[in-house]
This record gives sequence, C-alpha cells and structure tokens, in this order.
Amino acid sequence: MQNQRGFTLIELMVVIAIIAILAAIAISAYATAIGKTQFSEALSVTDGIKPDISSYYHQTGACPGAGDGSIEQPASYAGKYVASVTIASVADGCTMTALFRSSTVAPDLQGKQVVLTLEHPQNAGSAVWVCSSNVPEKYVPEPCR
Repeated sequence: MQNQRGFTLIELMVVIAIIAILAAIAISAYATAIGKTQFSEALSVTDGIKPDISSYYHQTGACPGAGDGSIEQPASYAGKYVASVTIASVADGCTMTALFRSSTVAPDLQGKQVVLTLEHPQNAGSAVWVCSSNVPEKYVPEPCR
C-alpha cells in the first residue's frame, strides 16, 4: 500500500489567508505610491514657472497675470493629473495654485490643490517659495509639509 502525501484543506486555507493579507498590504502601499507620484507632478509643473514669476516680481513689484512676461494662461500649465496652475497676488508676494483634476487622479487628490507662496522676495534678492496643500499628508513630500 502506497502512502499518498499532499496538502490538507487546512494547510491550503492558511496559505490562501497569508496571500490575501500580503496582497491587501501591497495594494494599499501601491495606491499610496501612485498618489505620491501624481502629487509630484504639481511640483514639477510649478517648478518651471517659479523663475519667471520671481523675476517678474523683482522687476515690477507685482505678480504677473496671464500674458505678462512669459506667463501663459492657467490651462497651459496642465498635466496628466494637474488641471491648471493659477497665479495670484498676496500681501507680500505671489501664489501659484496647482489644481488637481477631478478624474484620472487618485481619489484623495481629486479636486485638491497645492499652493506655493513667494514670500519676502525682496530679502537678500532671492525668492523663497513655501508650499502648502489640502491633500492628505501621506501623499505630500517632505519639502511641502
């Protein structure tokens, strides 16, 4: 008589449970990583505009509007996840607001915004940009916290 060896039902169920737990953790980490990547597009889009805004502000003392200097219309600065970037005046500088799209972006980023503020640009002649956002903190990179 031959002894047949194999897995019992309990052993198979334990393996399936372990795989399910690992998959749940991996999917959550993947979703967070995707959100961080999508958030970084807002910083990339605005990085290209910072020198133009700083230069215009230092020369004129005012924030540029669409069509001033090399500043284009807000929708011109759109990306795959960023719908537009608007520029506005504040008491002591300028702000850039990057608005995330309401689709094609992680649910926690939909319709949210990243605000970069040019503060005290006259001090030492260098521009200081301060970042803030209404996006959940788990998606926000360290320089923007």
